[in-house]
Amino acid sequence: MKKNLSNLIQHENNWITEMGASFPGERVVFRGKDVFQELSKFSWMQVLLFGITGREFSEDQARLFEGIWVISASYPDPRIWNNRVAALAGTVRSTGSLAISASLAVSEATNYGQRPLIKAIDFLIDTCKRIKAGEGLENIVLTELKSKRMLAGYGRPIVNKDERIKPLLELSQKLGYKDGEHVLLALEIEQILEKNNYPFKLNAAGMDAALAADQGLAPNEFYHFMSLCFTAGFFPCFIDTNSTSEGVFFPLRCEFVSYSGENAREWGK
Repeated sequence: MKKNLSNLIQHENNWITEMGASFPGERVVFRGKDVFQELSKFSWMQVLLFGITGREFSEDQARLFEGIWVISASYPDPRIWNNRVAALAGTVRSTGSLAISASLAVSEATNYGQRPLIKAIDFLIDTCKRIKAGEGLENIVLTELKSKRMLAGYGRPIVNKDERIKPLLELSQKLGYKDGEHVLLALEIEQILEKNNYPFKLNAAGMDAALAADQGLAPNEFYHFMSLCFTAGFFPCFIDTNSTSEGVFFPLRCEFVSYSGENAREWGK
């Protein structure tokens, strides 16, 4: 109890941090760097990555991470699960900030979005370590499939082939990042799956995770980085429905709903 009280007193009106602080009328410190004098030379992506990791990334690395966002998730299609939230918010005349916030919240889905990304990078990093420790890759892959009946970063529910892999590889090759150990590992795992007649192909989550791991991102850092990856697609969906007639986003006639529950009730009885 005394220890907890001492800890509270230590933090009373005093936040101990190495992240930085704002000094109104003077300067802003961001992880030890002056925002106006040093970070103003960085791109927004470089600042974001610096804030997440505490490490500086080159312009080419920032371009790679921007490409991951653009190629993997920047789709203005309101049928996509999290984009639909932004579109629904627009059609009922909510605000843009609320629309984007709600869309981000549902992006942490179990089968889509953030959680599969974490599983993918965890699997690749762990597999890479196990291979270096002497384990065989094929045995690792088949054991994982047997125990979990899936492989994080592989497979796709709508179509088996992921059209995003090719442009991601082309961008990484252009920037000189195609032959990183995690990227090569991800491609080799796909070959093992094909050899053993499994229908799972490498998907964008797996390739994104491999590229990020090769740039030194830990799983939690990759998670934070990818948290905003869908936002470029949210805004067009919101703006589109917000600028058309109210309430007309994907209406559905009652007669098209197959209902087998209780009959209509009269209230008050």
